[in-house]
Amino acid sequence: MIEEALRTIDKSGVKRLTLREVGERLGVSRTALYRHFADKSSLLAAVAGEGFHTFRQQLAGAWEQGGGGRAGFEAMGRAYVQFAIAHPSHYRVMFGGFVEAIAKDPQLAQEASGAFQVLVDAIIAQQRQGLVRQDDPQQLAQFIWAVVHGVAMLVIDGQLKTKPQAEELARYAMERIHNGIAATAPNKTVQ
Repeated sequence: MIEEALRTIDKSGVKRLTLREVGERLGVSRTALYRHFADKSSLLAAVAGEGFHTFRQQLAGAWEQGGGGRAGFEAMGRAYVQFAIAHPSHYRVMFGGFVEAIAKDPQLAQEASGAFQVLVDAIIAQQRQGLVRQDDPQQLAQFIWAVVHGVAMLVIDGQLKTKPQAEELARYAMERIHNGIAATAPNKTVQ
């Protein structure tokens, strides 16, 4: 059902998704659908939960494979944009304001906050290494998320027409983010 919902979202958009249409495409009765999902919101919550779980794994994997530090951080930025490109329907449901259940569903809230926590933890690790300024890690994470999310949305909305354009903007954004949050050497007084 989730896979069919994703195909429908990809083809027609989130707003046009209905349980009835998903059921018709799968050849199952409305009663069978309602045994699994009470309504469209619960189906969208399941889509978002699956998306956040995969997203968290990919971000954490990129951090680890990059070896942490600046290389791991840049790998996370690339992984973020690559996830949006590879899973645009998940991404739109996760971040498009369609899921009201995040606050009401503890499991979904845990998946969503877990994905964000990967970024916060990477910032804290870099702060401990003296690579990132000692600003509030939550606020730094929100700043980084805003920039990389903007790149991801430009890509999946077709504003960046080619994969090289998307990759170049993601690389540039990560470089600028890193320069903006890098720990600065203490000022030396001139004698």
